[in-house]
Amino acid sequence: MRVLLVEDEVRLAAVICEGLDAEGIDVDIEHDGADGLWRATEGSYDVIVLDIMLPSMNGYVVCRELRANGVWTPVLMLTAKDGEYDEAEALDTGADDFLRKPFSFVVLLARLRALARRRTGERPTVLQCGTLRLDPATAEVSRGGQTIDLTRREMALLEVLMRADGDAVARSAIIDHVWGIDDEPASNVVDVYIRYLRRKVDDPFDRPIISTVRGVGYRAISDLGS
Repeated sequence: MRVLLVEDEVRLAAVICEGLDAEGIDVDIEHDGADGLWRATEGSYDVIVLDIMLPSMNGYVVCRELRANGVWTPVLMLTAKDGEYDEAEALDTGADDFLRKPFSFVVLLARLRALARRRTGERPTVLQCGTLRLDPATAEVSRGGQTIDLTRREMALLEVLMRADGDAVARSAIIDHVWGIDDEPASNVVDVYIRYLRRKVDDPFDRPIISTVRGVGYRAISDLGS
């Protein structure tokens, strides 16, 4: 695995680099946002670890520019502790995951390995599944032209399902992406939020979009039929 780390805290960057190197992971380091953007655009990486507070260009801008330039390498954004709005903006600008500071190296390593396994093809800015439409940047959801109001957590759950492009998403993966592996939600939290989501996305319409995959989890399927 090859990782680009863009982090202006020199000591933290050195510690992360040392740990990843011990795991056999190649790491390039930049301490400036503009330099990180250049390196990410010119180089080939499996994952980019991107801090938010960077000199010359913050992490949000870097991530947005990468996506605008067709660079779809998975991005793990480092956010402030309990930075709920930081996390939301990170995802809105195109990041794939976030990790709150301070963090465990074991958790960082697990996140990097999970992201490296993902497909890195272009992902549309606006997600579409049949007549269901989700725009992460504006937090707007509609189905058949009818606006649907979702909470932030419901929207994050729906986005995970829609980004899977019809594939089943395991409950454990949903928890990782929606709640974060640092959290310990109740064992039935995914099922509870799926019910909340279905009441808004499926119940008022003729055909369901959210489907249960027995023994696995859930998926989003088109309501347009074959």
